[in-house]
Amino acid sequence: MNEVVGTDDLLLVTLDTLRYDVAVELAAEGRIPHLARHLPGGGWEERHAPGSFTYASHQAIFAGFLPTPAAQGPHPRLFAARFAGSESTADGTFVHDTPDLVTGLAKAGYHTVCVGGVGFFNKQGPLGSVLPGLFHESHWSPDLGVTSPHSFEHQVACAEEAVRRLPREQRLFLFVNVSALHQPNWFHLPGATRESGDTRASHAAALEYVDRHIGRLFAAASSRRRCFAVVCSDHGTAYGDDGWTGHRLGHPSVWTVPYAHFFLDPTGTDGPTGTDTATGTADPAAPVEAAR
Repeated sequence: MNEVVGTDDLLLVTLDTLRYDVAVELAAEGRIPHLARHLPGGGWEERHAPGSFTYASHQAIFAGFLPTPAAQGPHPRLFAARFAGSESTADGTFVHDTPDLVTGLAKAGYHTVCVGGVGFFNKQGPLGSVLPGLFHESHWSPDLGVTSPHSFEHQVACAEEAVRRLPREQRLFLFVNVSALHQPNWFHLPGATRESGDTRASHAAALEYVDRHIGRLFAAASSRRRCFAVVCSDHGTAYGDDGWTGHRLGHPSVWTVPYAHFFLDPTGTDGPTGTDTATGTADPAAPVEAAR
């Protein structure tokens, strides 16, 4: 990551509340083509979330503790604060001397932008201001939140505008917390009603909705130079699994999350004509893989 930070732009997308099994199922069935074309090998990596709900998980993620591979570690990390005795800091890890990655990237010359989604990013009180307060620039409105059926479209438009305003030579760290999968999500399933409530099927429909628009986000993030992207869930959620519903609880449907990282080439597009670094002949991800 020391060859990436300072050279490439960076994108972190948390698909808030996305279950691993749903993500894998939709990728295998061809229902999320825009995401799948970027997934290394065409599929998600199974990982364990660093927290069981948004606030806890993002505090960890912003300290460099991305979801952990679902196998015995230690697993070298991409990013880490300098910390004596850390077993997950490796030669390829970008090490920062700040308590959080956002501030560390700012010190490395990045302009940091947060496009908020769920309530922990709404800036409507002290608690909802902690996470967005780490960034140079942060955005939230009800149109970006969980109750909007068009939340992700508005989030992408907000991100596009933030990129347009930035001088081309300025490095960018763009973070988007995607709210569409979080409850309520029933309105993403055709024919569902409020009385139907949220289900695993409406959760899947919300991911399909996100996939229809995520190409614009990828195009914006890579419009100025190559971009290194991390796309993952911060935690899952239960829909009656073993009698459990919701999250902030210790069930595999909550702790098991999908994860991927990859490069986006500076094509300005996200489609078949662009270079797909997950399957292309070049291997720009080699130094990143070494740091995992």
